[in-house]
Amino acid sequence: MANKVAHEAFNHLIGDLRATHGNNLACVVLYGSAASGDFVQIESDYNLLIALDRITPEDLRLAQAPMREWRRLGHPLPVYFTSRELHDAADVFPIEFYQMERARVVLYGRDPFEGLRISDENLRHQTEYELRSKLIQLRRLYIPASASVERLRDLMCDSLSSFATLFAPVLMLHGEEPPVLKREVARATARLLKLDGGVFERVFELREAGDAHALGEREADELFADYMAQVERVIEAVDRLEVSGAGKISSV
Repeated sequence: MANKVAHEAFNHLIGDLRATHGNNLACVVLYGSAASGDFVQIESDYNLLIALDRITPEDLRLAQAPMREWRRLGHPLPVYFTSRELHDAADVFPIEFYQMERARVVLYGRDPFEGLRISDENLRHQTEYELRSKLIQLRRLYIPASASVERLRDLMCDSLSSFATLFAPVLMLHGEEPPVLKREVARATARLLKLDGGVFERVFELREAGDAHALGEREADELFADYMAQVERVIEAVDRLEVSGAGKISSV
């Protein structure tokens, strides 16, 4: 999980939140890469979900003081939900809630994801929507990034992290339990869908090495073309999935 310095920051923040919100504070949950063990120093954030029993403008104004110190440390603002919203919004945010459910550490209070049920159809719909949206964005960003090897390398490395996150619900929709680490998720997806997993491996290697000079211009262009083709194949596989009357996913 997080290092000692982060633990101290968490403890300090929770103390401030308890002093600020009192009995209205239901829970504080760390989620994402820091909770899963996939944390990368400098690049990764400490993502927090804070649940209150009620949320009024006054409750949010009161949060200014604890959030001021948290942001001073360079962390993003937490997401705020009411306890009831966490149960009512699973049909709207199936991917986000599923990701929080599978990689979370409850820092304070009760576990809001215990017993949470996520619809396969809602998960399939949002997964396809998010994948297609990110593919469209990838194409747009390629236009300026294609001007240099460094920018193209950064585009592939940054976007693969997002795509790998979305590969986890793809595995779930096919009845497989996704691994925790993004690289393992990409490997499992490549095996399941019979993709060229070496493409993802190469991008992960570049991400870890941080050296754009390991790529020549032609190699970078070819890698990007192969990378985009594998992402398109994942989207096609999700598009072919159907939900039966019993609410189960099947391939067509």
